[in-house]
Amino acid sequence: MSVSSTRISSPGKRVPIDPAYPRPQFRRRDWLSLDGSWSFSPSEQRDPSRVKWTHTIQVPFPPESRLSGLALDEELPVVWYRRTFRLPPEWQGSRFVLHFGAVDYRCEVWLNGHRAGGHEGGHTPFAIEVTDLLAEGEQVLSVRAEDPPTAFDMPRGKQDWKPAPHSIWYPRTTGIWQSVWLEPLAHSHIAKLRLTPDLTRFAVTAELEIAGAAEALELEFDLSLHGRSLAKGRVAVLAPTFVHTLHLADPGIDDARNELLWSPERPTLLDLTLTLRGEAAVFDRVESYVGMRSIETREGRFYLNGRPYFQRLVLDQGYWSESLLAPPSGEALKADVELAKAMGFNGVRKHQKLEDPRYLYWADRLGLLVWSELPSAYSFGSQASRRLVHTWLEAIERDFNHPSVVAWVPINESWGVPDLPASSRQRNLVAGLYRLTKALDDSRAVIDNDGWEHGTSDLFTVHDYSHDPSLLERRYGDRERWRSNGQRFTPGGRSLVVDGEEPPEAVFISEFGGIRYGEEAGGWGYSEADSSQSLLDRISGLVAKLKASDAIIGFCYTQFADTFQEQNGLLFADRRPKIPLEALAEVIGEGGRS
Repeated sequence: MSVSSTRISSPGKRVPIDPAYPRPQFRRRDWLSLDGSWSFSPSEQRDPSRVKWTHTIQVPFPPESRLSGLALDEELPVVWYRRTFRLPPEWQGSRFVLHFGAVDYRCEVWLNGHRAGGHEGGHTPFAIEVTDLLAEGEQVLSVRAEDPPTAFDMPRGKQDWKPAPHSIWYPRTTGIWQSVWLEPLAHSHIAKLRLTPDLTRFAVTAELEIAGAAEALELEFDLSLHGRSLAKGRVAVLAPTFVHTLHLADPGIDDARNELLWSPERPTLLDLTLTLRGEAAVFDRVESYVGMRSIETREGRFYLNGRPYFQRLVLDQGYWSESLLAPPSGEALKADVELAKAMGFNGVRKHQKLEDPRYLYWADRLGLLVWSELPSAYSFGSQASRRLVHTWLEAIERDFNHPSVVAWVPINESWGVPDLPASSRQRNLVAGLYRLTKALDDSRAVIDNDGWEHGTSDLFTVHDYSHDPSLLERRYGDRERWRSNGQRFTPGGRSLVVDGEEPPEAVFISEFGGIRYGEEAGGWGYSEADSSQSLLDRISGLVAKLKASDAIIGFCYTQFADTFQEQNGLLFADRRPKIPLEALAEVIGEGGRS
């Protein structure tokens, strides 16, 4: 198929939000979903022409899941996918980019028998231009994914290396588990966009990359709220990368300024439209948004928009029984955000998972703070370090523009760095990840090693599953008790610090609770309740002690929903509440002495 480089004209109306659209923070009107039925084979062949197609799978659900149509319980070190599609005739003359949301872990892609490209990393997106590989008529797309089930040096998160889920680990997710889609583009188009709000100047800085930059290109900006323009601009594109700052009119008084700020209580988003123009044509149009908010940490405390803010988080593993790491639908992601808010939480700690961008969109839109955590590897070495850094770089780039993301967590509970106090290399990795994250993004909090064995960290976090409220009071009841009792606590037999320095006066309890109340035998929690009311009473006792302390700056309850054998959720695995949401919200909501 012969394709030239020409323009794409977009209508003037804004692009509606489609729950299936894979990248809602950077939207274009034209796209083609390649989700649905694919041929599938668990084959270790290297050549797509030699694969025997033995199954049919529903993409993007992993083959271990029920929604894939397969529910395979065998080890799948290598899997193959294949499907055909046709291009819409109105896209003739475009360039074409093939997008993958996430493929676990290493993959190669062929189009019409020609290798198109590949990617390593099971949790982050990648894109391949395939224009020159297109054929006339039907297109044949093949994907090979390698995911060694027992490899400990890959960022695997909660995916179990044993045949059946055990302890705190869950079924594996192999191969494609986020959307596959095709996008038509002009030769000249907007390739990257990074948005940084600045409350001190009441401005938004846009860092852009233009692919196919040419002479006589201009980029138009339109920043608006509810259809009312707040700032407009037009700049000449003089280089492939450039920075442009849009200044909003400062209302001058706090009440008027607050109308434009983003927070969980008032999740205001400003719409941004970018239009790339030539002398007589529109080449590209992208729609995005920005949340005007600031994050600071001072003396170990957390500030949102310049004011102390008490975070009430819930630990969210991001699993579904029928689809594993992949959400069953876009609507399910929105429902999870709504449920977290209905339970009285103002945020979530996404645990060992880089969540689907559509979840972050709804967190932005509905108002929910998100801690983003790098899935852990479970062995230490040069290969594991390289892979962790590679995935983390891609994660920060993907999610930088989401105002809901307020904290980065590169390491959890010394996983993958088990000898942290004694090993200088392991300490250097943790410190390096902290410094690298701050170099890439100094606008958010960074927690170096969540739970214990802290070195340098913006927030001092502790995991404490004590089930006795009086014990929490003895450790954290006020700053004096935290200094004299809490700082000697060794969760999991681990010290709270690795460098011998005293912890700060402010502490964030980033895991607690974990109380089991379930319908099925065989599950577990960190302690037990025998009824819905008992569960509510137990939670209420723990939360009350944390809220009352002037040493506690926030908490994160374990956990959002039952996850396979771990039945300590506030919801059952199918998202039915264990406690009336209104009653739980009265316990969780409001309060705290930040």
